[in-house]
Amino acid sequence: MLQQPLRTTFDLGDGREVAIETGRLARQADGSVTVSVGKAVLLATVVANKEPKEGQSFFPLTVDYQEKFASAGRIPGSFFKREGRLSDYEVLISRLIDRALRPLFPDDYFCEVQVLVTLISSDPEILPDALACLAASAALAVSDVPIKEILSEVRVARINGAFKINPTRTELETADMDFIVAATEKNLMMVEGESQECSEADLVAALGVAHEAIRVQIKAQQELRDLKGVTTKREYTLPAINEAVKERVYAFASDKVYEIAKSKSAKHDRTDQFKALEEELLAKLVEESTEELPFTDVEKRLAKKYYHDVQYDVVRDMVLNDRIRLDGRQLDEIRPLDMEVDVLPSPHGSALFTRGETQSITTVTLGTGLDELLIETAASSKYSKFILHYNFPPFSTGEVKMMRGPGRREVGHGNLAMRSLKQMMPADSEFGYTVRVVSDILESNGSSSMATVCAGSLALMDAGVPFPKHVAGIAMGLITKGEKFSILSDILGDEDHLGDMDFKVTGTREGICGVQMDIKVDGLSMEVMTQALEQAKAGRLHILEHMYKAIPEAREEVKPHAPRVVKMFIDKEFIGAVIGPGGKVIQEIQRETGATINIEEVNNMGEISIFGVEKSSVSKAEDWIKGIVAVPVVGDVYDATVKSVVAFGAFVEFLPGKQGLVHISEVSWKRLETLEGLVKEGDSMKVKLIGTDPKSGKFKLSRKALIPKPERKPEPGDDAASQ
Repeated sequence: MLQQPLRTTFDLGDGREVAIETGRLARQADGSVTVSVGKAVLLATVVANKEPKEGQSFFPLTVDYQEKFASAGRIPGSFFKREGRLSDYEVLISRLIDRALRPLFPDDYFCEVQVLVTLISSDPEILPDALACLAASAALAVSDVPIKEILSEVRVARINGAFKINPTRTELETADMDFIVAATEKNLMMVEGESQECSEADLVAALGVAHEAIRVQIKAQQELRDLKGVTTKREYTLPAINEAVKERVYAFASDKVYEIAKSKSAKHDRTDQFKALEEELLAKLVEESTEELPFTDVEKRLAKKYYHDVQYDVVRDMVLNDRIRLDGRQLDEIRPLDMEVDVLPSPHGSALFTRGETQSITTVTLGTGLDELLIETAASSKYSKFILHYNFPPFSTGEVKMMRGPGRREVGHGNLAMRSLKQMMPADSEFGYTVRVVSDILESNGSSSMATVCAGSLALMDAGVPFPKHVAGIAMGLITKGEKFSILSDILGDEDHLGDMDFKVTGTREGICGVQMDIKVDGLSMEVMTQALEQAKAGRLHILEHMYKAIPEAREEVKPHAPRVVKMFIDKEFIGAVIGPGGKVIQEIQRETGATINIEEVNNMGEISIFGVEKSSVSKAEDWIKGIVAVPVVGDVYDATVKSVVAFGAFVEFLPGKQGLVHISEVSWKRLETLEGLVKEGDSMKVKLIGTDPKSGKFKLSRKALIPKPERKPEPGDDAASQ
């Protein structure tokens, strides 16, 4: 196993040892570590520029997580046979790291930082996503890149009623709670995960277990940092400040910003007013400029920054002190709701969900097993029959931007909605369709991902998917200052930008299905967390009431224009008979019926899915397959078709692929010399299986056995006639 000079270890709590090492690999990076457990090894590096770019006004952090296929002894399946752009799976892990690390950096640090985490050795049972942020944080800890604190990240899952830290892949399959949690020594920083309708108290308990495990990992990182001898962090160039300009901006703009903020105006009206005030401010500063108080491009840039600081301070103080929100709502009030299903004629299911100035139109498409999504990682390749895509076009916010495909935000928001709705999806054995949900955001002013959850639930029920309960979502916000705090329900986009927490919770009436939380400040107590969860529950129940009014339960059947599906299970010994030599039989069935058939072995049974646009084609294919796998029973009656006529009888097909002989003596009670004129090829007749030929094993069938025996006419001399 790869070894490095400096090493520290800790126990996950069940005897599994995790090692963090540094000093040998990637030594030209500012910080470099490997994290290993079992056969899994992750390499994390961090490099930061020494100086910010001129005029830089934001923190440029880039985080990329990538899995090398060689780590699992595999060659990529692409045409180029090399790793390419990050997969959605890798993007999601990159986001888990990024969202946890970003608050660690000082607010005035604007140097570009790149964090790269690579899986270089894979273990089929070890989930690398729970170790990636630990590796990234450790690389920062052993570097001189300025960070405020060390953190770590763990997965906490509930398996058979007990919480476990970083369970194996096999163990996770039976978990009813699965959360990734990031935290510093004192504070939670990020939560993301799913559960099968857990309670708020269960979630709080899980977070507590995770935080204790994280503290152990932070201590190990501190030990590694001490081994390397890192005692100080590098100095960096502070952004320019101008107290005189700041005072003038605050003096001119504070009261005016407050008047706009409390006017309860709509998003675009408010934005226009703030923009007009900014232009008025800049014009005044230019007018008042002198040689002693110049107003160059540098001062202009600072004035814009201070103006946005005024907005930040004034709006937050308004919420904390006056309990007034930008749109005039109470802190726990949900925006007006409007929802409708079956809004589009051609999709298999559709819904339009509007909450205030946020709107999603969501469609559901039902497909066959051939439409399943391949999800490939270094360690595994698996197929998913439930797909959710989230699109955020620029017109939804009234902007003009290039359309370059889904970004990381779209991938992350879609994943949260998918994990939430997945909790209520029927098992594959109960619903044979592949289901694709697509949410197109038409308007956005806060929490379009939660609108996607609500619209997705409505559209799934509209499509006739056996979706037992509605799932709704709500985004919560938090504003803090000293001992004061305000929890906001159903936050606006501006409240998200100006607030200290973005906390999304999804669930049914019975419990939580999904959570995504990002904390932007230190000091989130469990008391605040518990209050936020209870307020979120009340908001979620309010939204659910409206959803049940729109469509109270899933439609009994899929829509007439949706494909039909029938799922069958047969003994695996018949799989070959249904497929036929070289696929001859199954191809013939598909060609003759127009249905699409998918067959595979699952749990020692043959699982067959039959799809067709028309119900008749599906039924025809189903009957055909039933005939192939059916075992003929002596005494049973069958509908047969004459295949050929010979001198001694007729050969008929009484089950698909099964033929037998109706001997001339079994066609009628009358004695027949020939069948000519009585039976011809293609005729239909009902026949009864009366046995098999003891020598050839061929089936013996009878038509006359189903015809009442004619009464015998009395003849002269009979006893009956003489009486």
